[in-house]
Amino acid sequence: MPLVPQRTDVPVTIDESKCIDGCTLCVDMCPLDSLAIDTSSGKAYMHVDECWYCGPCAARCPTGAVTVNMPYLLR
Repeated sequence: MPLVPQRTDVPVTIDESKCIDGCTLCVDMCPLDSLAIDTSSGKAYMHVDECWYCGPCAARCPTGAVTVNMPYLLR
């Protein structure tokens, strides 16, 4: 069974293959400062498990790398 390269149980997931090195648009848009840039890879990731599911991080991403995993009850 292949290993998952990133956590899937967090509200926001980042597709590292689409994420632009050093781009901070999603990080800048998050009102809770839940996203950060990994200093070793230059890619965004969710460093805390808190999210308002507001969506500007995903909307602002120019490559579609950011996905907000909305809970079923909020859809």
